[in-house]
Amino acid sequence: MTTSVPVPRLVVAAPASGTGKTTVATGLMAAFAERGLAVSPHKVGPDYIDPGYHALATGRPGRNLDAYMCGPELVAPLFAHGARGCELAVVEGVMGLFDGVSGEGELASTAHVAKLLKAPVVLVVDASSQSRSVAALVHGFASFDPQVRLAGVILNKVGSDRHEELLREALEEVGVPVFGALRRTPQVATPSRHLGLVPVAERSTEAVDSVRAAAAMVREGCDLDALLALARTAPPLTTQAWSAGAPDGAPQAGRAAPARPRVRPVVAVAGGAAFTFSYAEHAELLTAAGAEPVAFDPLHDEGLPEGTAALVIGGGFPEVYAPELSANEQLRKAVADLTASGAPVVAECAGLLYLARSLDDKPMCGVLDAHARMSSRLTLGYRDAVAVSDSVLAPAGARMRGHEFHRTVLEPGAGPAPAWGMRLPRPRVEGFVQGGVHASYLHTHWAGRPDVARRLVERCATP
Repeated sequence: MTTSVPVPRLVVAAPASGTGKTTVATGLMAAFAERGLAVSPHKVGPDYIDPGYHALATGRPGRNLDAYMCGPELVAPLFAHGARGCELAVVEGVMGLFDGVSGEGELASTAHVAKLLKAPVVLVVDASSQSRSVAALVHGFASFDPQVRLAGVILNKVGSDRHEELLREALEEVGVPVFGALRRTPQVATPSRHLGLVPVAERSTEAVDSVRAAAAMVREGCDLDALLALARTAPPLTTQAWSAGAPDGAPQAGRAAPARPRVRPVVAVAGGAAFTFSYAEHAELLTAAGAEPVAFDPLHDEGLPEGTAALVIGGGFPEVYAPELSANEQLRKAVADLTASGAPVVAECAGLLYLARSLDDKPMCGVLDAHARMSSRLTLGYRDAVAVSDSVLAPAGARMRGHEFHRTVLEPGAGPAPAWGMRLPRPRVEGFVQGGVHASYLHTHWAGRPDVARRLVERCATP
């Protein structure tokens, strides 16, 4: 049953990556939360790191809106699910405003999501090397797609009062409102490395300081009242909130959810600084399927949670912590013993590396006959995959969309029973299906395929 979702909302976008979009979006979330508003944080695309900062700013789970992996039809329902009970939603875009899936037009772009949400867009512009030219840039973005409501800009990296004056005069010529002008502030800089920003879990104290500094910068430089008024101009969304307990994520009246197991099996979910990549909906889906997801930290915990019947190891940065992960021999043995028992195990990217024999010559769990190492090459992009082998994740022949994002290579790159077949960026098979283990570089979002969690939980009872 569809309902009206009247949550005020705005999308924070940019002409390109590197403009300070994440800092501004996080600062806005934190500044509004400090005012006492219940703020719902969202991120366009498959990013795992930015939502960690969003959660720190708002006290709510950061949630992704991915029109490629979950499908355009689930963007509004997932938004409604995350924004339930909130007074404002701030959606951080991805890359440039109109940058979507290669060769697929607007699909999964910030503009696409903004249209699906009927949300006004505020463009964050890096003004550090321009003055009047900013008007041409913003005018182009405002007129490129009339269905995207570009409502104004926030000027970032402004050099001086005179610089700000010139920028405002130029934008007044093209009739685009300026909602804020932010000076260059080193206090809000967030450290980066080979895959982007350093996750919150790896710098908890410093991350809190960064978010507070971003909030202070936004309070000082932006018109928060005007931005809130803008967000309240977004019309109510007519949609059906996504539900983890429904057969396909979207419940309908008179249709019952699948039966749950009588005993709730424990699904151990890797976390901590080395394994920070996860979607909030995955734990919700596991719970709805009848399991009890329990987090553990492979850097510090010497054993799996008591009663572990299945294991999920998502993405992260095991290459940064390879010596520490290797030194935890007791946990590595516990993981190997669990996989040997035939228990269902899903490992994505970092999890794949952890199950290998070694990572940069440091012993890992030894479950997979493969060795991993860092490389200079970045593998990045959406993937349309087909399950090659029947596994705990998907039956053979099932199609699933995912995302690759790593600078490591695995030798060999796939087992005798590979996990996925892909056409792009070249025809290949990838990953391992071995006993109850499904291990692959592919990151997936289960909200678009709720049967994944149910299949995993069912295998807990039927090895």
